[in-house]
Amino acid sequence: MANPARWSETRANDWYAGQPWFVGANYTPATAINQLEMWQAETFDPATIDRELSLAADLGMNAMRVFLHDLLWESDAQGFAARIEQFLRIADSHGIAALFVPFDDCWHAGATLGPQPAPQGRHNSGWLQSPGHAVVLDETHYPRLEAYISGLVRRFADDSRVLGWDLYNEPTNLFLPLQHLSSAEREARVSEAMRWREVSKPAHLRLVRLAFEWARQAAPSQPLTVGAYNADRELNAVFFEESDIISFHNYEGTDRLETLITSLKRHGRPILCTEYMARTRVSLFTTHLPIFKREKIGAFNWGFVNGKTETHLPWVPDPAETTWFHDVLRGDGTPYDPAEVAAIRELTGRR
Repeated sequence: MANPARWSETRANDWYAGQPWFVGANYTPATAINQLEMWQAETFDPATIDRELSLAADLGMNAMRVFLHDLLWESDAQGFAARIEQFLRIADSHGIAALFVPFDDCWHAGATLGPQPAPQGRHNSGWLQSPGHAVVLDETHYPRLEAYISGLVRRFADDSRVLGWDLYNEPTNLFLPLQHLSSAEREARVSEAMRWREVSKPAHLRLVRLAFEWARQAAPSQPLTVGAYNADRELNAVFFEESDIISFHNYEGTDRLETLITSLKRHGRPILCTEYMARTRVSLFTTHLPIFKREKIGAFNWGFVNGKTETHLPWVPDPAETTWFHDVLRGDGTPYDPAEVAAIRELTGRR
């Protein structure tokens, strides 16, 4: 069913024709373990952000996908907006636009403001859901979530430094915390998680639709999207029906990537790949980025400077694995793989 508030294909493609080929990363500064530590006043770190975005610009990156959190807006909307403004000033000084992500179903529940946990030697040990599965199921929270989305988008609705709004990361993804369990524990809980996912899916899809509705009430000049991340047709039908531009995640080899691109092009809209690059899953800069450039598909790998999120470690803990899973640069700014960095610079024209 067509959504009259959604951008037309013509508007979406006209917008994209005026944009560069977007290349960037999912960005969290190395000094933050999660969204709260990145954005809370006590731990917001503009010096590190400036240094790291300078390194990104040196690779030819011109965009970053950046996660936010509902609790930050609820507790201090004015202060949070001021820090977003500061981030945008820094990013813009390096020629980098921001793709903001307000909601996220991935990793850990129970977000609490204040000091955040120390890294635990596991991939994304401190990453937080926003607003969290329990909140999604309790509609008494929806007025404050509406205030968050509508207020946030309205504040930056005409800001050219904002590339767009990726409203909700991986709705219904309940499985990532299981990756930190032993194989036996993980196997025992998978069926329970799958059953709970199906039970809770209607509520998550309702919040997806409401997020689009609330954002559109703010009349943003930037496009809205939610990315396809698996083969769930029910989810993807809603994402594609609502999104102004198409976005997706891919952590697989080039054959699967090419098949996905062919399928997504049928929508006739601009495409962004908002997550890719997992070395041990054969999702690589050297193989995938040339395809994205050929198709003018925006490309955002997961992770930039290795730090407290520890996303160089695999999803499933494996002490024997030494190949970095995500991330591009070491903490000192030197490349994990100089050949990768050379390839990025060549493809972005910075060589």
